[in-house]
Amino acid sequence: MRLYLKDPLAILADGAAGGLVIEDGRIAELVPGGGRPSQPVDATFDASRHVVLPGLVNTHHHFYQTLTRAHPSATDKALFPWLVGLYPYWARLDPESFRLSVRLALTELLLSGCTTAADHHYLFSAGLEDAIDIEAEEAAQLGIRVTLTRGSMDVSVKDGGLPPDSVVQDADTILADSERLLSRHHDRGEGAMLQIALAPCSPFSSSLAVMRASAELAERHDCRLHTHLGETEDENRYCQELFGCRPLDYLEEAGWLGPRTWLAHGIHFTTDECRRLGAHKVGVCHCPTSNAVLASGFCPVNELQAAGAPVGLGVDGSASNDASNMMEAVRHALMVARLNYRAPEAMTARDALRLATEGSATCLGRADIGRIAAGRQADFALFTLDELRFSGAHDPIAALVLCGAHRADRVMVKGEWRVIEGTPVGVDLPALREAHGRAARRFA
Repeated sequence: MRLYLKDPLAILADGAAGGLVIEDGRIAELVPGGGRPSQPVDATFDASRHVVLPGLVNTHHHFYQTLTRAHPSATDKALFPWLVGLYPYWARLDPESFRLSVRLALTELLLSGCTTAADHHYLFSAGLEDAIDIEAEEAAQLGIRVTLTRGSMDVSVKDGGLPPDSVVQDADTILADSERLLSRHHDRGEGAMLQIALAPCSPFSSSLAVMRASAELAERHDCRLHTHLGETEDENRYCQELFGCRPLDYLEEAGWLGPRTWLAHGIHFTTDECRRLGAHKVGVCHCPTSNAVLASGFCPVNELQAAGAPVGLGVDGSASNDASNMMEAVRHALMVARLNYRAPEAMTARDALRLATEGSATCLGRADIGRIAAGRQADFALFTLDELRFSGAHDPIAALVLCGAHRADRVMVKGEWRVIEGTPVGVDLPALREAHGRAARRFA
């Protein structure tokens, strides 16, 4: 079927002022202003009330953390004490509460215009060994694209790390399950709905042996690598004291310094380290909201991009962001950049949107999403400007960022509507809210 999205109010694409045509889940044609499709269409959607964006791509999250938002044990703390305060609660995760946390996070993301989400799950306490399989099931049910990273921790408190013994696994278990998930779920093809990446958690919770073995597995199975790096000065001190080097040197020793890798946060990199990351095409996921909540610092977005490093955007976990909203993250990225560089021109609204679309897609190694162009996947976020906050706005695309859009009216993934008139297809929102809230009370 050929669907024509006709005459949008605005669209983040060149040569598509008249809309676009979708066929077989892909963009078949861009229609210039005043033009019409070159071939007959089977259906038309009037987009004259909508600002059309490429589907937003979230490159770092922890879905399970929706159960511990605004938790008294972690509020107003920096990263290390924040982690120590929350690990005992996260150790209580069970399959039922975890499934609800995933469903709620993915639904939130969809409602914010996100069409592809990467999750970093690294907690595998007893009974939760199939966590990634649960995530795969929930994503398929909602129809959202995902990169599910098989996280891992094998360094606990007794080894000088931060996590309790109950949530870590030994190296053999980690690597065997990583290989199982790659063989079962990882789709390398164009238009993939599910991909697997390998993601030892951080230098202070994962051993060098697991980091190296994960890199070897990723090479063999052609998948991405992901970890936290450069998030705090505490991490720098930890690496200097234990390994005698900075975190980026540790990453290089593990065999991770290459284009398969994308990193979460990337705040505390020197100018020279930014150049090294760019030279090796290592991606960085900027998490402005979480970085602000934890007072971690400013990601050097412009230096990284100037050096050639892909930079994407992520909401990070819902216990350090306390939301799963990609449009909100776009606005925060703009504000944080202007504060950091003390210059309005440091980041424009369109620059911020590019982080959440093309930049994020590049971090995930995807050339088929992140931009509205013929042949790309038909993933879109459509926003209206009907709310009071937009009244008087003259640039519809900039208005989404500057005036604070936070909920899409329609969202399409692979040519299928997944949000219609602000409601996710097939999701009973009141029932989900009630069930998730009930589960979260176990973590009080």
